[in-house]
Amino acid sequence: MEKLTNKEEQIMLVLWKLEKAFVKDIQAELKDDELHYNTVSTNVRNLVEKKYVGYKAYGNTHQYFPMVKKENYQTKFMSEVVEDFFENSYKDVVSFFVKEKKLTPEELQEIINLINKS
Repeated sequence: MEKLTNKEEQIMLVLWKLEKAFVKDIQAELKDDELHYNTVSTNVRNLVEKKYVGYKAYGNTHQYFPMVKKENYQTKFMSEVVEDFFENSYKDVVSFFVKEKKLTPEELQEIINLINKS
């Protein structure tokens, strides 16, 4: 599974949310209001080439849908982040978020409870 660009990831997030969409629908959902239709269209076609996105043709227009599940991409991406930046240590990942004040004691307790249930 190939790593996506930031724009491609943004488009995939929209497609995972909408499940199927035309380029104009994707463009409307993107946070960057300045993103031109042709730019979105080019990125979507790149995603088709990478086999992340499929489509159904309606004459000259195409309705796009994700072919890769969000969970599968998350797993791959997170595994790479842990490997590349945290030397395969999930403990270091959690410690990082605690130090950055991105994880509250309550959230940490929830994680501990999840671990204990597993």
